[in-house]
Amino acid sequence: MQIDIEANSTIGEDSLLEGRFLVKGNMRIDGTFEGKALQVDQLQIGAKAKVKTNINATSVVVEGLVIGNIAATRRILLLSTARVLGDLKTPELIIQDGVILEGRCTISHVRIDDTRAYIESLYERK
Repeated sequence: MQIDIEANSTIGEDSLLEGRFLVKGNMRIDGTFEGKALQVDQLQIGAKAKVKTNINATSVVVEGLVIGNIAATRRILLLSTARVLGDLKTPELIIQDGVILEGRCTISHVRIDDTRAYIESLYERK
């Protein structure tokens, strides 16, 4: 499955960027990005990309390697070549066969700061 977003910004295959980025619009990463944080509207991480940061976005499509947490307000899509080490938080999570993922997944359409406490409280209700 090929998913492409229309990117306003691109990190090319042979590029290495480091730092903290706030991008207004959409971004595609085909190279290497390392930093404390990446905040963007829509993000596509290409099959050869290596990303080591925490990501906050509206939606994220991962084909490559990510080390860090991903929070998306709309959706996270992990394509078959995705390799992710980190926690995911989103209302919609799609995982294709072949993905390698280690981390916790929180899936909810409402914003809950402490999901564990919320679910435990539902169990305790009579």
